[in-house]
Amino acid sequence: MTALLTIDAIGIPFDEPNVDTNQICPTRFNKVPRGPAFARIAFHDRRFDGQDNEKEFILNRPPYRDGGIIVADRNFGCGSSRETAVYALVEFGIRAVIASSYGDIFANNCYKNRLLPVVLPNETCVALRHQLHGDRGANLRIDLEQQVVWDLNHEAHGFEIHPLRKKSLIEGIDDIALTQGYAETILAFEQRYRAAFPWIK
Repeated sequence: MTALLTIDAIGIPFDEPNVDTNQICPTRFNKVPRGPAFARIAFHDRRFDGQDNEKEFILNRPPYRDGGIIVADRNFGCGSSRETAVYALVEFGIRAVIASSYGDIFANNCYKNRLLPVVLPNETCVALRHQLHGDRGANLRIDLEQQVVWDLNHEAHGFEIHPLRKKSLIEGIDDIALTQGYAETILAFEQRYRAAFPWIK
């Protein structure tokens, strides 16, 4: 994984609540091997018609087709647990989503795939989308180290993130590497445990 400190990208105002993972990655694409093909899979049935022509959808419009931060409504990524929904967003170029709430499994899958799910109050998300509608193509900036989203008025909005999630993203390590970083602590515990309970094999 690559280290993640800041994200500076075009903001995409996504006004709909309850965007589920089947919209992000339709079921029939779940077995496609991960790779560049997922860029086209992202919101496929909302972006393309039966003849594979582009439909009217925000991710098909410039400048949003080059966007990197989705500012969503509540309950983004609800529905089934498919990790392919996150693959699709990442391959499309999305590096962060800002919303007031998420499907729990979707949020966990985001962290595992270096896509930052930021939680901000609903009124803040509404204000951010309003700013982005008024200034199409404007960039938002997220500082992960400081845990701040900077809006178009240069106002800072702080967000919470679990310290281990933050560490993994900043250092560019996955769950396995994170666990290996505690190898000495784990080994010491195992030695103490075996000494205290030698009858346990």
